[in-house]
Amino acid sequence: MPEVCSILALAVVLVAMGLFVTAKLEVDVIALCVLVTLIVLGLIDPNQALYGFASPATATVTAMFVLSAGLVRTGLVEWLSRQLNRLAGKGEMRLIVVLCIAIAFLSAFLVNTATVAIFIPVATVLAMKRRVSPSHVLMPLSFASQFGGVCTLIGTSTNILVNSIAVSKGMQAFGLFDFAPLGMAMSATGILYFILIGRRLLPRRKVATEQVDKYRLADYLAELSVAEQSPLIGQTWDKRRASRGTKVELIKIMRGEKAVSRPSRTIIREGDILLIHGNVDKLISIKEKLGLGIQAHVTMDDQELSSHEVRLVEVLVPPRSSLVGRTLRSSGFIRRYRSVVLAVQRRGRILRDRLRDIRLYGGDSLLLQVNNKDLARLMKASEVIVTNELTDLYLRKDRAVTALLIFLGVLTLTALKIVPILAAALMGAVGMVVSRCLTIEEAYDAIDWKVVFLLGGIIPLGLALEQSGAARWLAESVLAPFADFGPLMVLAALYLFTAILTEVMSNNASAVILAPIAFSLAASMHVSARPFLVAITFAASTSFATPVGYQTNTMVYAPGGYQFTDYTRVGGPLNLIFCAVALLLIPMLWPF
Repeated sequence: MPEVCSILALAVVLVAMGLFVTAKLEVDVIALCVLVTLIVLGLIDPNQALYGFASPATATVTAMFVLSAGLVRTGLVEWLSRQLNRLAGKGEMRLIVVLCIAIAFLSAFLVNTATVAIFIPVATVLAMKRRVSPSHVLMPLSFASQFGGVCTLIGTSTNILVNSIAVSKGMQAFGLFDFAPLGMAMSATGILYFILIGRRLLPRRKVATEQVDKYRLADYLAELSVAEQSPLIGQTWDKRRASRGTKVELIKIMRGEKAVSRPSRTIIREGDILLIHGNVDKLISIKEKLGLGIQAHVTMDDQELSSHEVRLVEVLVPPRSSLVGRTLRSSGFIRRYRSVVLAVQRRGRILRDRLRDIRLYGGDSLLLQVNNKDLARLMKASEVIVTNELTDLYLRKDRAVTALLIFLGVLTLTALKIVPILAAALMGAVGMVVSRCLTIEEAYDAIDWKVVFLLGGIIPLGLALEQSGAARWLAESVLAPFADFGPLMVLAALYLFTAILTEVMSNNASAVILAPIAFSLAASMHVSARPFLVAITFAASTSFATPVGYQTNTMVYAPGGYQFTDYTRVGGPLNLIFCAVALLLIPMLWPF
């Protein structure tokens, strides 16, 4: 039986897993709660409270965010993405292959959420040009970013974290390209999977040429004519404040054959046609209240919501957006970009009511009506990604070359083991700022502080599992049956268990929980822990079966028009194939 400390440590793990799975709190908040609990229960010494924040893994990951931002902000990554049109050919298969190879290569060295954010609009536009549904390219794009992430030590924060744990146990550090043989084999397997099998499993949805259809807006729009006795005549929509009282939005005013500019501030006349957005009850209410007549036989399409002055734009809220956790009203987004929000799509659900007061989540997709002269500012906004338009390319050639040289210098120093990866990453991050590839403010903004606090709070949990004896007890009791069948069976169990955990909770948390168990298993079986750690690293960094298992999966959910089951159907078999490849190659590359 485990001792009291072991039971307490296991209880903390179970509660933390429950919180991660239910997503009742943000992951960084959960990690900090875990840290406080460990201190209060005496599972770690107060002097070890900052063990996670002082970890080389945390510092290295922080520096890598800044390094990646240097290449992104100078326009180099976007410039590279724009060159794909010439390589992608005219067909769907070649487009998928080119996109997968490009994003995998970049994700081997850069933060994959940043590269995917740049590639989503590029991939969407390339697909639409070829009459290919975005649903056929965006999921492969997300998965390929994960393929690439496992090709190098710096590809994902999980790689860096597990390497740091290994070094803390006295093991030799992994080299920059030690993961490359297995990572490249998995990348090739993943791309081949999409060519032969995955492409047929991807949802064959109609190319969404009409945003009105995609967001199912027809039932929430109405053309109402201004009758002779309407109280609106002679007033502006804003002055009447009709929209505030009945929670509807004026989208457009047609006067004769033309749409008027600035409709909400235009004096309304008899015979004007008002295009109004709201739910059915409110549309009926405003019709009766303001003396309006319903226009019959009206076909709603994108053209109906656009004019020479306004257009429909779809934007994605990325995971690190300042809008996450806030409403459009409180954030001032609508006022800042003078836009009208028509609908919000969240994991396949369409939200249309009280849109200004909906708390936004990462991965939400918004349909906006935007003035043409405000579109350029919206496309440069850091809070959202415009998915159906390409921004003007902005390449700072001199700074881009400098950023590239700094990054290559970091890779060289790390690959040749001239300095440790932490020192090289910090040198590169400082170099990006000193060389003015980034301002200090941009460097701070580039850091994903959620990941930093997640690592700072969750790394001590692995320490507590080890110090309390819980990791040893799990290895000797719970996982003992697998050990009886040899190290290969243990490798399979660790890979599958990590993969399942990662689908429902943080990949870094999964690695932290399982790494101490891997060490205990290796010690009890008198084998090397290195192959077990590699299995945990790869399983935690490749999550395909759910849209919530990895941030890039969430990012492409709405733009691709996917459903939850699409990920399970396409990604589930790929997870099993990757497991088989891992079981075949890991013992060959890292013998027991």
